Amino acid sequence: MRIGVPTEIKNHEYRVGLTPNGARELVAHGHEVFVQDGAGNGAGFSNEEYVEAGAEILADAPAVFEAGELIVKVKEPQPSETAMLTARHTLFTYLHLAPDPVQTEGLRKSGCIAIAYETVTDINGRLPLLRPMSEVAGRMSVHVGANALHKAAGGRGVLMGGVPGVTPAKVVILGAGVSGSHAAEMALGLRADVTVLDRSLPKLAETDQFFRGQVKTRYSTQGAIAEEIAEADLVIGAVLVPGAAAPKLVTRDMLSTMKEGAVLVDIAIDQGGCFETSKATTHQDPTYIVDGIVHYCVANMPGAVARTSTLALTNATLPFTIAIADKGAKQALNDDIHLARGLNVAEGEVTYKDAAEDLGVPFNKPDWLTVL
Repeated sequence: MRIGVPTEIKNHEYRVGLTPNGARELVAHGHEVFVQDGAGNGAGFSNEEYVEAGAEILADAPAVFEAGELIVKVKEPQPSETAMLTARHTLFTYLHLAPDPVQTEGLRKSGCIAIAYETVTDINGRLPLLRPMSEVAGRMSVHVGANALHKAAGGRGVLMGGVPGVTPAKVVILGAGVSGSHAAEMALGLRADVTVLDRSLPKLAETDQFFRGQVKTRYSTQGAIAEEIAEADLVIGAVLVPGAAAPKLVTRDMLSTMKEGAVLVDIAIDQGGCFETSKATTHQDPTYIVDGIVHYCVANMPGAVARTSTLALTNATLPFTIAIADKGAKQALNDDIHLARGLNVAEGEVTYKDAAEDLGVPFNKPDWLTVL
């Protein structure tokens, strides 16, 4: 199969869909890999490294899309990219369709098969291709939140760990999943006062056991959230409904109860955000203030640490990429129910039920997909 790897074009996105070592593996399986000129530069991978791995460098994105049958990316395709997709293409990348009707319509019109990293599952029902970026975003959320708390950034002027005689920052994390647990680990490492809320009692029990009681846990209700954020210096939204829009856990009215200069970091912004006042921002202009509360809502947080993120992502995606290339998309999907759960769009139809419901469009499973 012919695999195309274009340069990511989202604002301040420096990751790349495939490392040189990933390209080498695909070439060893008998496939051709086409990489756009400079696609790996932002993550520290040169054209020469790809060439040494057996890939071919092409001048621009149109050439890559023309050459490739399987397009491997990181972020959701932008309108100029969906315009280059056709029915002969398979797209393998993060999609996050639920809050993005424009992208959805572009993918439907293209007729391509689009497989989303974020809804591929494993044998335990977890999300192995979302996990590495959730880990990165969870850890980053504390870094960016700590910076946003600086007075010069509009924050309260609070040091995360305090100092002897001065209490530390109070950090509230909504969600005890992968990103939430990694955020808790980092915040605790900075000696903050950390509370995690979730509706899953098993997850709360795991959190309590893992952190040996050093992180406070609380069952998540509207009342509990309201009480916790009123005392918080930093609130991290780390909730996830796979493939669907994130629930709005913090309303605008709640902001009036918070301390002026407190910070909200919305890890769920790719799925529409879990704060009512969230709107996607970029690394170029990452924060804004609503009612005295600093909001950090960068939609591609891991792009800031592109090398770490690219290596972690390719580690997770490469086995699936090889399977698609070796077997063809339809056979690979029918051979692996976990990969099949990643199918979001096929031949003009939305094929992931939760996304279709959130978008208000028909849900249709293709006739050739028999494994689901």
